Amino acid sequence: MNTTNKKSPLQFIFGIVQGTLIGVGAVLPGISGGVLAVIFGIYKPIMELISNPLKKIKTLGPLLLPVIIGVGVGFLGVSKILAFFLEQYPNQSVCLFIGLIGGMLPSLFREAGEQGRTKASWVSLVICMAVIFALLIGLKLFSITVHANFFWYLFCGFCLALSLIAPGMSFSTLLMPLGLYTPFIDGIGNLDFSILVPAGIGALVTVIVLARAVNSLFDNHYSIAFHGIIGVVIAATVMIIPFEIFNSVGNIVVNLICLVVGVIAALALDKFNSSVTVE
Repeated sequence: MNTTNKKSPLQFIFGIVQGTLIGVGAVLPGISGGVLAVIFGIYKPIMELISNPLKKIKTLGPLLLPVIIGVGVGFLGVSKILAFFLEQYPNQSVCLFIGLIGGMLPSLFREAGEQGRTKASWVSLVICMAVIFALLIGLKLFSITVHANFFWYLFCGFCLALSLIAPGMSFSTLLMPLGLYTPFIDGIGNLDFSILVPAGIGALVTVIVLARAVNSLFDNHYSIAFHGIIGVVIAATVMIIPFEIFNSVGNIVVNLICLVVGVIAALALDKFNSSVTVE
């Protein structure tokens, strides 16, 4: 990516487009804004800026301004649409999302293995998967209900920030099994400040506390970290499968179509991503 401060109008518009796609990827289940940032070649500048904002703002601020604008546009625009479909067609939407996540898994495995795989990589995947399964199954077994409140919206902000600074992590994979994804997205789409404020605080604290650590983790233990994320994605996805969709032939057909559409859309996006040449 060009690192000069001067940007032509075309470059500025292109930066907004990139940011919009990253914002969309951050909201849609199964798609990671962090992965799209890697694909577009702007992950490292973003991480440098959020890791050392005071030091890097003069050099990287003008460069990333159009991207930041685009992220806001994509994030807020898609949230409103998602909120409608999650409310009106919950099972169909979830099946579509499961398809998206399943369709993205091959590309996540490919990304995770870019620097090779070791036994530690697979151990990381299994441990992370087991921890998430234990946590979510435990919540169900003990009938622990998560009520959306200030604390949980702080947690939503944490997951949202993590989906940017940890490539491959989609915040929806953690929020959907807890029943937090729909109210969170609905609040964002309706600009509900009782949700936006705690989520913003959670995201900001996460970036300040974890940005450098996550950046260092991926720099030094890329395969282990990425395989751990895949373990989280697999476990969380299995836990959101709405088994009640199998109660009639009509529901099965409609939801299977949504599932297949999600897989096809994810594979098409992966094919598009693979055709992008990062300078």
